[in-house]
Parts: sequence; C-alpha cells; structure tokens
Amino acid sequence: MTRAELLRALIRQAKSNGFEFRRWYTLRLGLPWNSFLNSVQTLSEHRRYYALLFAHEFAESFWRPGSKMTFVVPTSTFTRVSKDGTIRVVERKGHIRRSVIADAWRYHLKEMATAEDPLRYIRKFLLIEEDLAGLPYVSDEDESEAVDLREAERESTSDV
Repeated sequence: MTRAELLRALIRQAKSNGFEFRRWYTLRLGLPWNSFLNSVQTLSEHRRYYALLFAHEFAESFWRPGSKMTFVVPTSTFTRVSKDGTIRVVERKGHIRRSVIADAWRYHLKEMATAEDPLRYIRKFLLIEEDLAGLPYVSDEDESEAVDLREAERESTSDV
C-alpha cells in the first residue's frame, strides 16, 4: 500500500465519523481544492501528511469519543531485575487489546508523536474491509461536489 493509498483510507475512515476533509484542507493548508485525489497526492508529497495526522479535528474524528478501539500490542522483550538481584529476560506475546476511552484521540496523538513512524502507528487502527460490513459507504468526494455534478448533468440533459 502506497502512502497516498494509506492516507486515502485514513481520510475515508475519518470522514465516515464526520471529518470535513475539504474544509480542513483549504483552511489549514491554504491550498486550492482541485479534487480529493489531487489533495491526497499533495499531502503525501514532502511529508505534508504530518499536518493531517496531528490535526486535532482529524484525530478526534478518526478516534471517535467513547468508541471501542481495537489494536494489536506487538510482541516485546525486556530485562527486569528480580527481588533477589538476578536479571531476567521477560518475553511478552503480542495480543489484541480493546479499550473504551472518552478522549482516546488525545492519548493516540501523544503516542503517535513519540512513535518512530506516525503512519505505521495509525495504520494499526485502520478498519479493514471485513470490519466495514454493514457501515455506509463513504465516497472520496464531498457531498457538495456530488450535488454540483448531479445538477450539471441535469442541466446538460435538459438542454438537449
């Protein structure tokens, strides 16, 4: 999956929770809006996607307040000094963790800021197709653009 494809999937998930990407893009980045795909491509170049990943509006929509979050805790190994002074190696197996936190987005922003690669961190929370069964489809384009296209089609057919 390319960076642009990953960003597109992340934005779609946030849009399904109420994130207004077009509004954020034009206000925060101050760039003109051409289309969803062009905007995502612009974000993916030159690490501009950091502005999106760390935007509070995006994070709050991506990690909905009060929603159950599922993520994978990776396998880890560390050393520990026991009571008798010996050093032991502790190995913890990876597992799936679920949590419900009211302001989970704040926690995840902090974790993402300390992560080596923020995109890799947030990718763990991306819903896969099996998780999307039963959820409404979210298009790449804004509803206002779809309405404009429908009106333009009606006008062109009524002229004939």
